Amino acid sequence: MWTASESLRQLLDSLSKEQRRNQDLLVSLAFALRSFTNLARFLELVPLLAVRLVEAEGALLVVLHDDGRLWREQLQATASERCAEVLRQLALIEDRELQEFSGEEALTRFLDARVARSLPAAQLFATTIACRGQGRGRLYVFSTRPGFSWSDVHRRHVQLVADLTAVALEHDALEQQIRRHERLDRQLSTGAQIQAQLLPDHCPVIEGVELAARCRPAFEVGGDYYDFIPMRPQLSGRRREQGRWALVMGDVMGKGIPAGLLMTLLRGMLRSEVLSGHEPGRILHDLNAMAQEDLAQSHRFVTLFYSDYDPRTRLLRYANAAHNPPLIWRRQSAQVERLDAAGLLIGLQGEADYSSQQRVLDPGDVLLYYTDGVTEAVGFSGERFEETRLAAALEQICRSGAQAQAILEQLFARLDRFVGADRSLEDDASMVVLKVDEAVSLPPLA
Repeated sequence: MWTASESLRQLLDSLSKEQRRNQDLLVSLAFALRSFTNLARFLELVPLLAVRLVEAEGALLVVLHDDGRLWREQLQATASERCAEVLRQLALIEDRELQEFSGEEALTRFLDARVARSLPAAQLFATTIACRGQGRGRLYVFSTRPGFSWSDVHRRHVQLVADLTAVALEHDALEQQIRRHERLDRQLSTGAQIQAQLLPDHCPVIEGVELAARCRPAFEVGGDYYDFIPMRPQLSGRRREQGRWALVMGDVMGKGIPAGLLMTLLRGMLRSEVLSGHEPGRILHDLNAMAQEDLAQSHRFVTLFYSDYDPRTRLLRYANAAHNPPLIWRRQSAQVERLDAAGLLIGLQGEADYSSQQRVLDPGDVLLYYTDGVTEAVGFSGERFEETRLAAALEQICRSGAQAQAILEQLFARLDRFVGADRSLEDDASMVVLKVDEAVSLPPLA
């Protein structure tokens, strides 16, 4: 006959075994969470472990997408005909029906009612699977066994399983996001390599002038564009250096790969148009007509300043399609002026006229082409760099007699100090500096 002490000892042994069993189950689930590489395999374990922890009859796991849609591929349950029927009923719920609920509580009540209706006479316990405060599903555990009751320990165990499930869902979401970023990084890297090949890797040699250029994209791929195009590419050597050259600065509205692709498209069109030898206004007119359809489909526009320079006469002809007017420092007057001409954005209007202007450059003159990423750069105080500050910096640097490359480097250094060493530019910034040699003179007249 059992004594009271023996009965108590047996009860304690039984409780101790149950605790060890439950600990082993939770440890197994935690290990699976640390090592899992397949979300579906992990979620398959959740209902099984929940049932064994509380010795219930069955369990169901209902998972939702981030946008509230039912994740039908991840509906999980313990193996029984009863659970299978509940899953079939849940899978029939249309996304439209779930999206009609205005809040998370209403959606939870709907799912709970649907499951309870499919499990009549069952003692049902449900808890939310929450990721960062957002409900991502529900875990249902039920039993119809006589005498079964939900203790606080049972509820805590089921809640712990639900919390581990939430961690798994969040981990999978982060993995997916990392993979998307890696794919995007590969695309950006490829786009940046292509763009780097399209922009000139060095400035050409043009008789009587110094050139310096740099593009600093805000992203790996930018929409800024500059180019040096020989108008008679068949020439070589000294004859090529003495020939006319087109100098171009442009900006596709927007950033990233779309802007870079449009820039590539415009570059090919422009280079073929330059060979015609037309005046700058005519070249921009024809370029606008050719690019109209492609730009209209992309809902983007392009600003472009086009110029051509003849080193024999130092004549600069130019036209402007709403781009930032270049600044010119005149050595004789020691003043900075703007080079501008009337013209609309490329792609804005099918038939657009562009006026051609011209200017003879004197020895020592400095011409600065730039994009709006320079003048619209924001400093610590929220002010923009603006054209007046750029013009003042150009004038001060040019008065010192600096060469083209030194002018370019000092302008970027001042821009960086204005923005701040620990802050990056919000838009692509490009500058091209052309300086006429101070010893250059016109050839004598016959």
